[in-house]
Amino acid sequence: MTEVAAGREWVTALLEAVSRWPAVDECVDGQDYHYIVGGEALDLLQIAERLLSAAGELVPEEEKLDFLFRSHHVVKLAPEQLRELMGEERFGQYLNFFYGVTAEEALLQAVEEEVRKEEQGLNFHSEAWIVDEAFQRVYDATQRTLLQRFRREHGLKSGVRLTLGQLKEFTYWRFKYRLRHNEKARAASDTRKALDWIRKRAPEQTVAWR
Repeated sequence: MTEVAAGREWVTALLEAVSRWPAVDECVDGQDYHYIVGGEALDLLQIAERLLSAAGELVPEEEKLDFLFRSHHVVKLAPEQLRELMGEERFGQYLNFFYGVTAEEALLQAVEEEVRKEEQGLNFHSEAWIVDEAFQRVYDATQRTLLQRFRREHGLKSGVRLTLGQLKEFTYWRFKYRLRHNEKARAASDTRKALDWIRKRAPEQTVAWR
């Protein structure tokens, strides 16, 4: 962020720094950063958090929070601008994260909402049952079953709580699993459902596809 110290607009400098970012993950001052999910999806906010932490007082605290938690600065940029600033490769990885992590989580939440509406607020079933029912509808398998497969494939011990980075890996793994196992029409319909959910509930995250 040396360009910011020289007076350059910080969002532009940050996104260009992302295009040159060499690390896949790192540990800085005891904090772990995991930048690439599934070997192909860029967690932009992880790099942004790292860079903004290093920027110190060069970037106002309120603007940092807007970027990290509400993405107000990013949403003002057209996809073409993001592609130009981040570079083709990083922008493609950014889209992978949007569809493979952000939208995949949105899909599950959208289906959970459908299940709750069917319950008509009568609370016949537990929250755990609702989550498993959503998993069954999206993946034709329970959360437990998919977690077991994910752990086996990644050499993770059962019974050990996943880290935040591993949870993102699990979400991206589910995305790839869904595309492999579901018919194309069903997979496309589910993706549209996720994007509709984001558009209505979290419009600040729609920059990748608007």
